[in-house]
Amino acid sequence: MKVWYRIRQWFMAVMIGIMTRQPKVIKGSGSLARIADNLEKTGKKKVFIVTAPVFIEWGSLNKLFEALKEKGIEATVFSKVVTEPTVELVMEAFGEYKKAGCEALVAVGGGSVIDCAKAVGALRATGRSIPKMRGVLRVLRRLPDLYAVPTTAGTGSETTAAAVITDTIDGKHYKYMVNDFVLIPRYAVLDADLTLTVPAKITAATGMDALTHAVEAYTNNFASKMVKERALDSVSLIFKNIPLVYEDGSNVEARDNMLYASFEAGIAFTTNFVGYVHAVAHATGALYGILHGEACSIILPYVLEQYGEKVYGRLSELADAAGVKGASKEEKAKNFIAAIREMNEKMGIPSKIEKLKREDYEEIIKRVLKEANPLYPCPVIWKKKDFEILLDKLIKE
Repeated sequence: MKVWYRIRQWFMAVMIGIMTRQPKVIKGSGSLARIADNLEKTGKKKVFIVTAPVFIEWGSLNKLFEALKEKGIEATVFSKVVTEPTVELVMEAFGEYKKAGCEALVAVGGGSVIDCAKAVGALRATGRSIPKMRGVLRVLRRLPDLYAVPTTAGTGSETTAAAVITDTIDGKHYKYMVNDFVLIPRYAVLDADLTLTVPAKITAATGMDALTHAVEAYTNNFASKMVKERALDSVSLIFKNIPLVYEDGSNVEARDNMLYASFEAGIAFTTNFVGYVHAVAHATGALYGILHGEACSIILPYVLEQYGEKVYGRLSELADAAGVKGASKEEKAKNFIAAIREMNEKMGIPSKIEKLKREDYEEIIKRVLKEANPLYPCPVIWKKKDFEILLDKLIKE
């Protein structure tokens, strides 16, 4: 079975290397308003803007609205995304998109907002239901142009070929992914001005999500030279800047660095996937309502420890990028894991999943195995017993 997993993962790595692309970057202070210039150049007259209600209340999109008005571009706003999008919410947004006759999408918000816009685009491109697009390469048609504007540094959704959707099946809540290269946004708009008001708790959670993306992409098998370069640079930027933005959210330079770190980590894991940290975070997040980034940051050090000597070499290289010292590869690797725990503690992130229950182990492991094996090229292939060991470390008793 393990041999089959590795063959499949190698094949996926080759295919991704051929088929993947990177978004065009619009970067810098005030870059949000420059979207209007691009829409005009590409002949788009009607745009569908997906966002969260708070950004309308704060006036965060006012400069974009003004720029669109100057260009004579009509905007339809859908501002109901407050958490990870459900199938019902996506369908509601798609209904408004069709009614307005829009030609392009702009998503201004966190990963949930961008994922909602991707799903709307996928519906427009295929006409199929969201559940029928669940999994890998189930869209396969070009989406309307999507401008992804992250307001948090962490999800990497502005670069990725995935959208996380929440669904209810037989009374149970599930998170699943729609994965397809066509979901990669056409443009990534990195405007640090939009991240200045993000609360410290969200800054910490999303920043550690980005770190997890970079670390898992780097430690997975089949990482290309490009993946390694992007992941190393991302880890370096995060270790230098996440303490700064956590302490002072108005630090524009550090915010800009975190946005770019998230962008690079997104490219890395779009190409080489995430791993068991994310699979467990998705399962526990769906069951207990934990912030995704917080779940990742709690789980990450435990998974890296459990991988053991298999990842010492790769973790020692990440330690070098992070400025973490050690006399040997093993010592550097262990110190890197300790540094992650130290960052978590300083930012008030707990070390255990407080709501985790033993009676949920079976359901969690079932979901994790379904998501991760054989898709994710993790450095060690785990079975049910390995996840039981992990969950025993994560439970608070």
